[in-house]
Amino acid sequence: MQAEEYFSLGMAFFDLGRFREAEVWLNRARSSDRTMTASQYNLGRIAFETGRFEEAARHFESVLRQDPDNIMALRAAAYSRIRNGDLEKAEALYVRVLELLPESADGAFNYALVLFALERFEDSEAALQRHPFTLEENASSLLLLARAQKAQGKPESLDAFASWLDLVSGTPSPHGLFDYALALEEADFFARAVEQLDAALSALERDSPTLRRSTVLFEKARIILTLDTGNAEGLTTFNAAISAGFSDIEAVEKLSRDDRVPQTARIEIRSALNALRVKAEQAVEEEVDEEESEEGSD
Repeated sequence: MQAEEYFSLGMAFFDLGRFREAEVWLNRARSSDRTMTASQYNLGRIAFETGRFEEAARHFESVLRQDPDNIMALRAAAYSRIRNGDLEKAEALYVRVLELLPESADGAFNYALVLFALERFEDSEAALQRHPFTLEENASSLLLLARAQKAQGKPESLDAFASWLDLVSGTPSPHGLFDYALALEEADFFARAVEQLDAALSALERDSPTLRRSTVLFEKARIILTLDTGNAEGLTTFNAAISAGFSDIEAVEKLSRDDRVPQTARIEIRSALNALRVKAEQAVEEEVDEEESEEGSD
């Protein structure tokens, strides 16, 4: 059987989603120069689809050693590096993408995303600003711009957040609404900040690894307790945050020491703080007991 037939079989299995069989035939096809690059690339696709991002990146980068200007492999390698957390390597790959395709708005967005993750906020903003027309119509780009500007303390972030909100209309991201609320608070628009936190609560259907309902409730309570001290909703919302599982002891302790919070509310906050500390200590003790139990069973 020829390498081309191996390759065809591999791709047939790939299209069926039978990745294990596809890998077998593509690995056989890779031994031939005529099918090596395509086989290597598709082995990378299989590795990516099955969550093996480091392996996927290595496959794509192997293609690039043979064909340094292969845009598909460059993009795939860069995104694999992002998914694997190798941000510096992803940045270098996106620089090459933009050298080859300087007008690529998609490449610029991904590059800006990597720069933001590397906390190079000014560079992230600059990468996005090179494509102004995209910013007028792409909600993800606008939100990233707003976040990059907010991270730099720029008041323009409020305009970017507002434009993003107009663009997404009835389906805003709760994460975006949450960030917008904090930007409004920093600009002293406290009532509007609470409005956006309420909107975030409505949009947040379930907790995610990066945003929990209890966190949004706590931030709302903190703003009301410190800036609208006569409003009983502040303490009610604080208790709702604790009931929902908010457990950031440092944040609660800081709120308990804030002189702007009414004394009666601070007493209740300290009570919740003590309960959180006890719960944390119990969790540590249970973890130690579990480790000792495992050691004893060995």
